[in-house]
Amino acid sequence: MNTTFLKLRPHYAAYAVLAVSALLAGCATKSIAPNVPATSSPATEPFIQIDTPEQVALKARIALQDRLYRVAAPLLVNNTELCRNNARKLLGFTAKNKYSYGTEFLDAAERSFGLGERLRILAVLSGGSAAQAGLKPGDILLNVEDKAMPQGPNAERVAAALLGPMVNSRSTVRITLQRGSETIPINVALTPACAYNIELGNADNVNAYSDGARVMVTRGMMNFARSDAELAYVIAREMAHAALGHPGRLRMSATLGGIIDNLIRIRPDLSVIGGTSGVKPFTQDVDAAADTLSLYLLARAGYEIDSAPRFWQRLATQYPATVLNGYTAIHPSTGYRLSVMEQIITDVKAKKSSNQKLIP
Repeated sequence: MNTTFLKLRPHYAAYAVLAVSALLAGCATKSIAPNVPATSSPATEPFIQIDTPEQVALKARIALQDRLYRVAAPLLVNNTELCRNNARKLLGFTAKNKYSYGTEFLDAAERSFGLGERLRILAVLSGGSAAQAGLKPGDILLNVEDKAMPQGPNAERVAAALLGPMVNSRSTVRITLQRGSETIPINVALTPACAYNIELGNADNVNAYSDGARVMVTRGMMNFARSDAELAYVIAREMAHAALGHPGRLRMSATLGGIIDNLIRIRPDLSVIGGTSGVKPFTQDVDAAADTLSLYLLARAGYEIDSAPRFWQRLATQYPATVLNGYTAIHPSTGYRLSVMEQIITDVKAKKSSNQKLIP
């Protein structure tokens, strides 16, 4: 699933969607099939339908993405002031159809999540205007401003082309939904948010990247983060690199973009992540600037920041710079970064206690 939150990116022909809570139910590996007679079991025992490997893989992937989106949501919606010129309006919900995950997962998407030809809402931004307007997971998109929403394999791409001008020129949009047998018209105000797409990297190395427009966190990093707050530390730090223009300034946008393009695929080429993948180590001043801004992003989003230094120390200890495909290899100045973080945490607390604005 691409991490997009129904907004149009100027450089990527896809939705920008952001799921913000683990709303997709039914992720157990077994389900009961009704009205199917048992053949070799007593009549009182239900028929057990075992998930296919594709269903198991898709459910695991979507569960990780749900966590990623949920943790990223408050960082995106509470920091438009600090995202510099990279904030846009969002519709505030995730919509997918059965083609959204590739041909390999067509059957799994249909069986496990009820996805078909039409775009269906999978999650709604908690606290956003779409949620306040009454949109719910499971709703099917029929029309937006009386324009029929596309169906089929290219539905997301075509919808992006239709919705882009609407989002840019309006403060509200009129959406027609199908909910069960009902057809429901709803007016939805657009939600301002930082415009970074949050992506899941399908690799087990412990890393995260930003190319200036996207933030990608690998499966390995997500598994390393013990709590939502720890995952938020990673997302906020890569958002800070993007907001400060570091990928472009260091002339690494193309390199980092290529890594993200590869790892967000269902089947990425893992042979190219054996080293640093061409990413040069960030200097300590660049990393310290990202740490500073990230702590403000976190505090404004409601995350506790006291444990951030301990998290980065643990990461550097378990995955030191000698692990070339790990995070510390491209962010090696751990000692300097920790000293900066301790000072910034003190500054942020002082500002909060005196009711000052949380701006670096």
